[in-house]
Amino acid sequence: MKLGIVGLPNVGKSTLFNAITNAGAESANYPFCTIEPNVGVVAVPDERLAVLGKLYNTQKIVPSVVEFVDIAGLVKGAASGEGLGNKFLSHIREVDAIVHVVRCFDDANIIHVESTVDPVRDIDTIDLELALADIESVKRRLDKAERAYKTGDKKAAPEYELLKKIMIVLERGEPARSLKTSDDEKALLNTFFLLTSKPVIYAANIAESEIGKPDNKYVQTVKAKAAAEGAEVLVISARIEEELTKLDSDEKALYLQELNLGESGLDRMVKKCYSLLGLMSFLTAGEKETRAWAIRKGTKAPQAAGVIHTDFEKGFIRAEIVSYGDLSRLGSVAAAKEKGLMRSEGKDYVMREGDVVLFRFNV
Repeated sequence: MKLGIVGLPNVGKSTLFNAITNAGAESANYPFCTIEPNVGVVAVPDERLAVLGKLYNTQKIVPSVVEFVDIAGLVKGAASGEGLGNKFLSHIREVDAIVHVVRCFDDANIIHVESTVDPVRDIDTIDLELALADIESVKRRLDKAERAYKTGDKKAAPEYELLKKIMIVLERGEPARSLKTSDDEKALLNTFFLLTSKPVIYAANIAESEIGKPDNKYVQTVKAKAAAEGAEVLVISARIEEELTKLDSDEKALYLQELNLGESGLDRMVKKCYSLLGLMSFLTAGEKETRAWAIRKGTKAPQAAGVIHTDFEKGFIRAEIVSYGDLSRLGSVAAAKEKGLMRSEGKDYVMREGDVVLFRFNV
């Protein structure tokens, strides 16, 4: 799954990306220092893998991953090509969800493209540009759906009615995701691939000195904005996260303890993004490899097997499953079998978070 890190110039976007991936994307005190999207693959923190690794004397541990894309800054007029707008819009269409970094700190030494700090204004700026781009897309769809609807095509009615609702929202400069929809409408909306329908996490970037303190006035306004549209907020200091990536594991643990933090902001972000996309993990374990596999919630066993290899899905026979909780508590598959906790599941089984699985197949 691919997530795009977006934000106005100089809000801490590239600094955060550097911390997430430790990839060294250029970060400088001027707009558009990130010209082409930088891509980094990040492990999803999963403490269960180390436990299973010890149980199986595993040679290799492979976590599930999320792909982050650092996308060039955006300014007013991007929908008509201002700044790097055209590149921004093309790159953002390719991601599954958005991490929108907003500046929530004062610093006279760091130039803001709008001269003042106002995270809600910054959010509205990007939402408006994306909405303008979506309006063009919706207009084309709406014209086609209207013609079909007027000829009596009953199948066109749901799309026509939904597109009219979306257009009203977009023309107000609001994102399509803010529209209240039924389950059927939501499924239809997803087929439109609109920029503003993508799920969002707002990364409220605060100063190092404010870690562990009550939300400042900027963060409070971002949280109110997010609550109104059903988005999530993660309060984070990009600078501190960047510092943490330079430390070894012991130094990192000590620094987090000094900051009274249970885990880094980046670990929290990756987990939150994983959840935002409706993902879960099942696990496979053995001497050669212990691994977490990402699937969407609601995935059935054969399709989960297909994530490992298409042959597993084609020749699926059954899935032998024990829950991670039972396996870690009992210490071995043999003990789980003895207690009757190893299950044999068929094609209709819906996978659960933390299933430890051995797929049986025949091709």
